[in-house]
Amino acid sequence: MLKGVKTLIPIVLLIQFLSVHAEPDAVAGVESLTPEIRLLLSQEMIAIQNGMMAIIPANASGNTRKIATIAKEIKDSYILQQNLTPEQKHELHTKLPRSFIQLDKKFHYYAGMLEHVAEEKKHELIGFYFTKMAESCSQCHSRHAKHRFPEFANNKAATTGHAH
Repeated sequence: MLKGVKTLIPIVLLIQFLSVHAEPDAVAGVESLTPEIRLLLSQEMIAIQNGMMAIIPANASGNTRKIATIAKEIKDSYILQQNLTPEQKHELHTKLPRSFIQLDKKFHYYAGMLEHVAEEKKHELIGFYFTKMAESCSQCHSRHAKHRFPEFANNKAATTGHAH
């Protein structure tokens, strides 16, 4: 399902998300990425969005096998784990803000946990880990993509990750 789209769609979104950042060095970092890396990141973001949207009806119908499959595809789409050249990996680690990389790792961890609980048919935890994934998206977008999601610019709780 996500195989062909996995590397194309998310990168375009990520480029849009990261062109204006909460962190001053983030804009320069993303802008300085090579077009190939920017494309990979955009493709990943789009594939993630499509996968998360597909989980909703699978969960509503109790299809834990499909949820596990989608969660695994999302977990494995992690750009830093793909077959990148050493130079490309170095570029990502040196030019992307540390907070972006940390949030991305957390998101993919939650995708792995969602895969696991879906395999175990733990319905009560499927919703929990799906929500944690969505929260990770919001945290990253509020810190690194306010230009793409302007509602975050007026929401201090979303930006800081703390409710008031």
